[in-house]
Amino acid sequence: MSTTSNQGPVAFIGLGNMGGPMAANLVAAGRQVTGFDVGQEACDKARAAGVDVKGSAAEAVQGAAAVVTMLPNGALLLGVYDEVLPAAAPGTLFVDCSTVAVSDARTAADLAVAAGHRAADAPVSGGVGGAEAGTLTFMLGCDDALVEEATALLDPMAGRVVHCGASGAGQAAKICNNMVLGASMIAISEAFVLGEKLGLTHQAFFDVASTASGQCWALTTNCPVPGPVPTSPANRDWRPGFAGALMAKDLGLARRAVEESGTDAAVGTLAEELYRRFADEGGAGLDFSAIVNTIRERSAAAAE
Repeated sequence: MSTTSNQGPVAFIGLGNMGGPMAANLVAAGRQVTGFDVGQEACDKARAAGVDVKGSAAEAVQGAAAVVTMLPNGALLLGVYDEVLPAAAPGTLFVDCSTVAVSDARTAADLAVAAGHRAADAPVSGGVGGAEAGTLTFMLGCDDALVEEATALLDPMAGRVVHCGASGAGQAAKICNNMVLGASMIAISEAFVLGEKLGLTHQAFFDVASTASGQCWALTTNCPVPGPVPTSPANRDWRPGFAGALMAKDLGLARRAVEESGTDAAVGTLAEELYRRFADEGGAGLDFSAIVNTIRERSAAAAE
């Protein structure tokens, strides 16, 4: 079996908002990258960044030492694997960076191994900005023997690679992390709206909470109100770094895991319900921090 994926050609399947910049960073690091995406605009951007875009996923993986996938959901991932596993050279390293259900990640890995390949799941945190900057955090799930090779492959796209355990552990870490993120953004947004009603300025609340026990990433990096953090989406009309639809999706995966595992997670389950409603009612294409506006609108209605 091949163990040279950190030197050989890489195939990248899924060249959208996340996958496109990730593939471009591999090219910038000197890797030979072939790719495929169903979207013409994504293909054009990837081609301009130096990716050799092919006419199909199966064609893209031919001759590759490693295959990276970045796809919207588990059904698409398994469909792509059905297409590309027979076309790849024996021993190819498959690394899936999509965010999918833990069960789908394990199924994909099992399919790859049964086809004579090697597999890892490595979902990411850091959003489009992290993908462009090459500073993503990868949550790696794979056998210990693959950690060094997979890390070397991911390094040009990464700020950090964390080995979380065996197959599926990367996805487990991702959905647990995003359950915290969704719940904390709701809590921070509610606190800002409550502060408004009590006459507290956004800046005053930020100055206190950012250095006190309320400090969290949702406040200090992705602050949901304009002003205190100039780089947050709230200062650009909540254009997404991480869209509401994606948060709703990830929390849906967390809720599925909660139910399947029998975990008591009342806050995480409520966060999923609130973000699903937020996405359904117009927030799907906004940054997930725009849920502050929904909270503000519902608070105003309740006060009437």
